[in-house]
Formats: sequence, structure tokens, C-alpha cells
Amino acid sequence: MGKLSRQELQARVEGGEIETVIVAFPDLYGRLLGKRLDARFFLESAGSHACDYLLTADMNMEPVQGYRFANWEGGYGDFHLLPDFDTLRAAAWLEKTALVVCDVAAPDSHALIPLAPRSILKRQTERAARMGYRVMAGSELEYYLFRTSFREAAEAGYSGLRPAAWYLEDYHLLQGAREEDLHARVRRGLNESGIPVESTKGEWGKGQHELNLRYAEALEMADRHVLFKQCLKETADRLGLSVTFMAKFDASQAGSSCHLHCSLWREDANAFAGERDFGPLRASELFGWFLAGWILHAPEFMVFYAPTVNSYKRYKAGSWAPTRLSWSYDNRTAAFRVVGHAQSLRIECRIPGADCNPYLGFAAAIASGLDGIERRLEPPPPLCGDSYKAAELAPLPRSLGEAVECFRSSSFVRQALGEDVVEHYAHFYQVEQEAYEAAVTDWERRRYFEQI
Repeated sequence: MGKLSRQELQARVEGGEIETVIVAFPDLYGRLLGKRLDARFFLESAGSHACDYLLTADMNMEPVQGYRFANWEGGYGDFHLLPDFDTLRAAAWLEKTALVVCDVAAPDSHALIPLAPRSILKRQTERAARMGYRVMAGSELEYYLFRTSFREAAEAGYSGLRPAAWYLEDYHLLQGAREEDLHARVRRGLNESGIPVESTKGEWGKGQHELNLRYAEALEMADRHVLFKQCLKETADRLGLSVTFMAKFDASQAGSSCHLHCSLWREDANAFAGERDFGPLRASELFGWFLAGWILHAPEFMVFYAPTVNSYKRYKAGSWAPTRLSWSYDNRTAAFRVVGHAQSLRIECRIPGADCNPYLGFAAAIASGLDGIERRLEPPPPLCGDSYKAAELAPLPRSLGEAVECFRSSSFVRQALGEDVVEHYAHFYQVEQEAYEAAVTDWERRRYFEQI
């Protein structure tokens, strides 16, 4: 329900049901950018164009220098937005609107631009396909909800906002009922747009919530993820509410995560299912190899899981976010929590925050796991007990700066992504780190203004 073929779109346009088609693509942050096209013009066209600075701009849409891909010297030309018609759907939360996710392509050859997030994920899923596997994936995304509009929040400097709840609402049905003005609309809008929802629930924060979508193949899942965020923000905005996907909105509140789930399938069977003894579970050798690769390369790909300065403030002992590299079966203190059994067996990576770009997060997971398979790596022993107290385990990178250095210096990451992609993203994250280092914060003024 909700997905459209070209013929169905044309019939709805001719019947007056759809007037606008949004052509959208994910930027480096995982935000959807694009244009609204008249629906009849879209049917007559072969996509659209956008300025190539959009893959080098900062969060405030300022052109950033130091990239080879696009700069003032190159004149900031266009790239092509190539619609992926498998993603064409009604955007049911909007009036008379359809939406299609686009790949970013060179304007002359229409070859995909390798450094675009969707291209990076496609490269890894295609590699898995050549090895005989489909990558099935899911993302669990958390966020905070406020009874303050986005405009009011901005004018208040994002302080003093009114949370939707006044106590921790983890699984709490009474508080969840108070938030149904938003969440019922979002569930309905997503389902009617071909983005099937499993559930919504309160989380371990005041006004914190989680919405889970049905799992799918990795590229489809990443598309669902960013469309969900767009639907939630736009619906909240129309209701005079606001939401944030910051990894750590408030030092006194729980962080917001984006747990990534992955399994490999051969045809219609889960290739992780098997009879090898892994201690707390039985699984295939393939499962062990994939898990080992994912664990091994997590520090090198940390920027794809934790892309902002704020991301690293989530990793605290006793916070539900991992601090050390470990795996276990159904243990929420571990960085990698294995869940399910037989056909539902999968690996949940608990490292990413809600600020992660899902295309990059899934690409990192697949590249790492496939390396484990190719090299037949063995995972470390499973964790028993509290990972926060296991001082012998390797810690995660503690800052964006440290993570950028791990990423930039990794020969494996360069082999998996390509030199140009690594240099582009290393510069992207370094610029974010430098912007933070140059900022004077409210914390500094409160601490030093009078007392220093």
C-alpha cells in the first residue's frame, strides 16, 4: 500500500489526486534535499538537477571549501537527480503529493557519483549480491518530542522547551496516549505511503519516543528511515510541536540511539541460522565471520555511526549506550547484541546514535561484515555480565576528532570505500570538529565569565 508505478502515478495525476511530486536525495547528514515538481512536468521529464555544492555544504547550507568534488574554483555546477522508481510512493502525510528518492549522478554520463551516501550503500549491497547474499536490515530510531514549535524553539535558542512528558515514559501506555495526536497521524501516514510501521513506544527519557519500521533490504530500509524522519518532522511542525534526533539533547536525560540490525540471506533463508556452538546461541559459521568483521572495524567506521561532536556525549556507563567493544546474546550493555533465533537471528549494533546517516551506517556494517566473511575472522568470546565494568575490553573512540583520525588512517576503509570517498568524508567530519572547537558555548560563559 502506498507504492506507485509510473502508470498508477499517471492515472492519479489525470484524476486530480496528485498534483506535486517531490524528488529527494539524502545529503551527507542523511537529510532529504530536493525539489517539488509539478506532477505533469515530472511525468514528462527524466529527473531533475541540483547544485553540486549540496554534497559539500555544512548543516547551515554554507558552501565549505577544501573539497575536490565541488568548490568556487570549479564554479559549482549541477549534478543530475536520477529517480529510483522503485521508491515512488504517495506521500500520504502531505496533500496531493507523491515522492521519489533519487540517486545523485553525473549530468553527462548519468553514472552514479561515488561519494553520495546512497551510492556508497549501493556499492556495498552490490558487493554482497556478488557474494550471493541479500542484506536484510532494520533501524530503531529514538527522538525527543516537545510541546513547543520548531519556530518557538529556535527563537528561544533551543532552551526552556516544554517536553511532551514530565516523567520517564519507557513502555508507559498512559503517557503514550497523551502523544497520540502526533504518533497516530505518523503511523497512518507512513503505512499509507508504503512504509510499514511495527510500533511506537515511550523510551527512557521525558518525552522520548521510539518508532520502529518493518525490516527490509538495506537500501529500502535506509530510504524508509529518512522518509520516516521527514514525515515525523513535517507532521510535528503542522501540529505546532517539535522533535529532535540529537544523540544527546540534555546531559541529564538519556541519549537517543539508532540501533542497526543486520542479517544476510540466501534467497529466502537466513544465512545466519546454523548449528555451530557460539556459547549462548547456535548459528552458522557465516554469522560468526560477519560478526567478527563488524566488531573489528567498528572503530575505523565510527564517524559513520557517530557523526557529530554531540554523538560522543551519549557514551556513558549505565546509559543504555555502549562504551566498549563486545558482543553478547540479548545483553543491552554490549556494543553488539545478538537477538532472535533461526530465521529471525540477527546482529544489533547499539553504537549508532539517532544522528547517524543510515546509508553510511549500513554501508559500514556491510563492508565490515563482508571483510570478516572473506577473511573467515573469528569473533571474540561473548560477553557475560556488565560490559561497562569490563575494563579489559577495548573502548570506543571518545571524540569526533579521535574517530576522524581512525577513519582517515584506515587502509581497510580506503580499500572498502575508495580514496576519494575517504578524503571527502574525512574533510566533512574534520570541518564539523573545527567548527565546534571555534565556538564559545553557554557552558563556558557560565563557568568562566565571573570566576576566572
